[in-house]
Amino acid sequence: MDKKRNFRRILHYVKPYWFSVLMNIVFNILAIVFSLFSFSMIVPFLNLLFNPDNLTTVRPEFALDTDTLLAMLDYYVSYIIILKGQETALVFICLLLVIAFFLRNITTYFALYFMVGARAGTIKDIRNDLYKKIMILPLSFYSKHKKGDIMARITTDVQEIEVSIISYLDVFIKSPLTIAAYFAYMLGVSWRLTLFVVLLLPIGGLIIGWIGKSLKKDSLDGQNRFAGMLATIEETIGGLRIIKAFNAIGYSSEKFNEQNGRYTRVIKFVNRKRDLSSPMSEFLSSIIIAIVIWFGATLILDAAKNPEAVSSITAANFIAYIVVFSQIISPAKSFSQGFYSLQKGMASADRIFEVLDAEEVIVEKQDALPLPDFKDSIVYNNVSFHYNEVNVLKNIDLTIPKGKMIALVGESGGGKSTLVDLLPRFYDVSQGRITIDGVDVRDFKICDVRGLMGIVSQESILFNDTVFNNIAFGLEHATREAVIEAAKIANAHDFIMEMEDGYDTYIGDRGMNLSGGQRQRISIARAVLKNPPILILDEATSSLDTESERLVQEALAKVMTNRTSIVIAHRLSTIQNADEILVLVKGQIVERGKHEELIEKGGVYKRLTDLQSFNS
Repeated sequence: MDKKRNFRRILHYVKPYWFSVLMNIVFNILAIVFSLFSFSMIVPFLNLLFNPDNLTTVRPEFALDTDTLLAMLDYYVSYIIILKGQETALVFICLLLVIAFFLRNITTYFALYFMVGARAGTIKDIRNDLYKKIMILPLSFYSKHKKGDIMARITTDVQEIEVSIISYLDVFIKSPLTIAAYFAYMLGVSWRLTLFVVLLLPIGGLIIGWIGKSLKKDSLDGQNRFAGMLATIEETIGGLRIIKAFNAIGYSSEKFNEQNGRYTRVIKFVNRKRDLSSPMSEFLSSIIIAIVIWFGATLILDAAKNPEAVSSITAANFIAYIVVFSQIISPAKSFSQGFYSLQKGMASADRIFEVLDAEEVIVEKQDALPLPDFKDSIVYNNVSFHYNEVNVLKNIDLTIPKGKMIALVGESGGGKSTLVDLLPRFYDVSQGRITIDGVDVRDFKICDVRGLMGIVSQESILFNDTVFNNIAFGLEHATREAVIEAAKIANAHDFIMEMEDGYDTYIGDRGMNLSGGQRQRISIARAVLKNPPILILDEATSSLDTESERLVQEALAKVMTNRTSIVIAHRLSTIQNADEILVLVKGQIVERGKHEELIEKGGVYKRLTDLQSFNS
């Protein structure tokens, strides 16, 4: 994956907040100007302290360079000394220093103030795009990735980008500006000394770059291990009943402890290597400062021996030079820390963009047709589907007239759910086509196709919200009267009213506060409220007890009246009145007809019916 490209993509998320970034740059520049001014005041202070009789009485010509700036300061301080005396000049210098430092700090605050908006907005947009992407990715994507891993990417990986990259945006802007401005000042004071510094700095840069490169690799390993650990937690919570039933608490704990230990070892190594950046850069800086002091002192000594030398530097200017150069350590250290964090954060960026770049597969045509209503029939025309080179469906031909009930039966793994999932385009056919009213479903707008359908699955998908909001899910303007009417049709109204807060009762994560039959009836009420012309029932009663099944069957009978229905049935007694029953074996239709016809044939359907009668 292209690292530079991913970094540019992160910066692309910053682009909408260009004004905040621009204001950050403006205030950073002002802060740098006030910093340089405050450090420049050292020169006239030292001259006043050590050379009180060497005053500047001729005003220098204006020019934008360091020498002129220092000369102007000397001139104005000398002017005050001549008029008011040395004590007044000293008070003037101190007052200027206080004002300069105040302006430096207030502009630094405003630079950070504007950057906060850009940082928060950037992370918000990345997280929004990720959430939108995980909703439109095909179901096949989630068969390859664990839910815990996806959760880690949208939470901890995004957080890592904020901490490691976005939080350092100000540093990446301010540090180079500060270093450039300080170098310009230093160059004006002594080009020979500054050239010597420039030749020394790349040595430290090479060492920092080498450590940063290895840090990224270790960080990626750490993020992957954390994602695996989060996936284990998610699986543990979901399978807690089985873990306890099989006395596997010790086994699960040992597995998690091992994962946690590996992650801890990696993250300790990463953080220790990252923390090495600060003392290492500071140590390298101290060596460079010591060498610079030695070299500068030799220039001063040479100037004392040879006053006519062009490259001479005064003691006061040299002290100011060292002070300014020492101030480069802080932005340089921040920049090196930012470089380390950037490498660490890019590991998370790679994981995030892997999701954002995942192929959507189910793509809507640009000129997709609207589908306001279902008028005639659904046709499967020589439909085949394969997944990972495994044939799931083969040469399916099926016509579902409007208002008819079609039932799909067969052994598990026969392709029943896949056949149904092709209709709302959860998957697309590999061969053949599916049409609604004679038009290929791939030619319609996806939301319009799915808008015609209500789905009740074996596993009731409910949300940690109120009963009302679960029934009205996806319908923004559903009224309480309509929700209650839907619940009555689904045989759910009575038990809902017995709950503590009625329709305003929170049902817990995945409806855990309800029984299986109650959850299923709320799912049916949701489908009723949507009032779809096509109803898909995927083994909606297979996991229920007898009484719950009876209530759900009564509800389904009401819902399916005068409605096109596709029913996947495990219990064959529930579909005896279907207009047509299809028997699927290994992805192929091996029998079809009404209940009585299939019984008379004495084939697969008759065998399945006899087995269920025997087991009951």
